[in-house]
Amino acid sequence: MRVYESTPVMPLLGGGDNRLFVKRDDLLPFSLGGNKVRIAEAFLSDMKEKGKNALIMYGNSRSNLCRVLASACRADGVPCLMVCSGDPDHTSLKTGNSRIVSLFEVEVISCAKNAIAPAVDEAFARLESRGYDPYYIYGNRLGEGNEGTAARAYAASYREILEDERKLGLHFDYIFHASGTGATQSGLMAGHLLAADEKKIVGISVSRDRERGTGIIREGIRAYFRDCGLALPEGFEKEIELCDSYLAGGYGKYDGEILEVIREQFRVNSLPLDPTYTGKAFFGMTKYLRRMGVKGKNVLFLHTGGLPLFFDALPDLADGKEK
Repeated sequence: MRVYESTPVMPLLGGGDNRLFVKRDDLLPFSLGGNKVRIAEAFLSDMKEKGKNALIMYGNSRSNLCRVLASACRADGVPCLMVCSGDPDHTSLKTGNSRIVSLFEVEVISCAKNAIAPAVDEAFARLESRGYDPYYIYGNRLGEGNEGTAARAYAASYREILEDERKLGLHFDYIFHASGTGATQSGLMAGHLLAADEKKIVGISVSRDRERGTGIIREGIRAYFRDCGLALPEGFEKEIELCDSYLAGGYGKYDGEILEVIREQFRVNSLPLDPTYTGKAFFGMTKYLRRMGVKGKNVLFLHTGGLPLFFDALPDLADGKEK
């Protein structure tokens, strides 16, 4: 499904004590873009390499990954089933992303957050009863065994960022991004370790506490190096930085400060951010830079997409509300 070459890097106004840039992965030209386009490509390629012919995805109503995978599976003629959890009553919350998934008539199995494994079993059983050999994006029923696959996407993207630097004639001192499943940060860290450079990669957590999120990122890096047959640098764990100070109450929750950052960036830079992922991460980045006293640096914000969620938030943005 590869339908892109690279994404632009643009300077941002209002960087304060630093020079801010944004890499616009939200402009990837497939299914409204975002980092999940790269990650979905990695999953689908892995599925085909393993000889599977149907896909099981997991997420909730806000999931950018499920939106992109639903679109890609329909385009490739791959049967697709979604395990959905995390909403109060599992499916009642409608978002732009969930409506797009519905548009592709994806079969959904709803479950509570503590009942994902049985729901994955049911998904396998349904597809196998129809003669398919399904692929679950996260490996086995417990979500283990496929940690390195998604990391491939952003290990490759890191090389793209190095090429962006060469073209622009500058060096990025920091890379910030929204960290949710950990796949993007695992890939960026893998690319960074392979390049052996001095960039500081900071994930702003949008859902998990630091301890749990760092563990997931660590396993993704290990799996990537293992799958590629590469030696993992000793002490790599010390370079993982995941900031969980700006969760605003948890996944999908946000406050007036986050909304104000989103308003300001759209007014000043015409940059669409969303309160679940990128807006929360951009807010966290600005707070981190001030708190750590970072000045005079080239800072890259990786825009990981989520355009439907920006439009979901427009009423709150216009009315000055918070959630």
